[in-house]
Amino acid sequence: MKTRSLKKFIYLSIAAAVITIVLKVIAWYITDSVGLLSDAMESCVNLIAAIIALVMINIAEKPADHEHAFGHGKAEYFSSAIEGAMIIIAAFSIIWSAVPRLLHPLQIENAGIGLMVSVFASLINLAVGLILIRNGRANNSITLEADGKHLMTDVYTSIGVLLGILLVKLTGWLILDPIVAVGVALNILYTGYHLIQRSATGLLDCALSDDEITRIGQVMNGYQEQGITYHSLLTRQAGQRKFIELHLLVPGEWTVQEGHNLAEDIEKQISSQFDGPVRVLTHIEPKDDPVSMHDIGIDRLDW
Repeated sequence: MKTRSLKKFIYLSIAAAVITIVLKVIAWYITDSVGLLSDAMESCVNLIAAIIALVMINIAEKPADHEHAFGHGKAEYFSSAIEGAMIIIAAFSIIWSAVPRLLHPLQIENAGIGLMVSVFASLINLAVGLILIRNGRANNSITLEADGKHLMTDVYTSIGVLLGILLVKLTGWLILDPIVAVGVALNILYTGYHLIQRSATGLLDCALSDDEITRIGQVMNGYQEQGITYHSLLTRQAGQRKFIELHLLVPGEWTVQEGHNLAEDIEKQISSQFDGPVRVLTHIEPKDDPVSMHDIGIDRLDW
């Protein structure tokens, strides 16, 4: 099964980022709130990250070639890592902007207008973020899911900013605005760290989930009555594509054709357990030969 193009979702993310940047800059200009400024800065990061995601998805969707025989799926992890680094830089920029206001708080003007504009921008991010997360999970795209979670973080931090402005308006404590901005920055820092961590895990050939491993085992359990067992199950995820490798232990007297037919059937059955692109590779071994047990893991025991 070929990978499904996800570029249309990234275009949606870019459009949402542009609209929210305009709205939040207007809100900041009206209110002079450093919290809203921090919110607008994060939306700028959203835009840059979405553009990078578009570039990386274009690379990830390229077919396998001579130099990249297993495809380009891992390009998505670079997008997530770059996005995480940019988020961390933006967080420190927000803290830098908020510190002077902590030392010398300033009055927030026209908070009501700023609140309305920021709420509208957050609703846009909420709708687009949920779409990206849902389709990212459905298509095993870490780039799409990360971009969606980033937008959702923007929603949560916007709620915090709006709360800060309301508290200032209700209490008159001007210092609450920069305090909220620092809180926004700390939240963004965690998001950036989490994205980098997930990207690193993906680049290190993370195995499939326990649920997915269980599905593979259930397929193989159906062949036990035929005396077929297996070992050396190795799996990894590269972007949208899954790679599955296992060794089939069959009677030693089987012909090559019999082993081939079994392998084809098992590979087809395992592939049918997953919606996205899957590569299943099997290796036939005689189950009564002790040498067959020397390659259970990634390295042979007798070499």
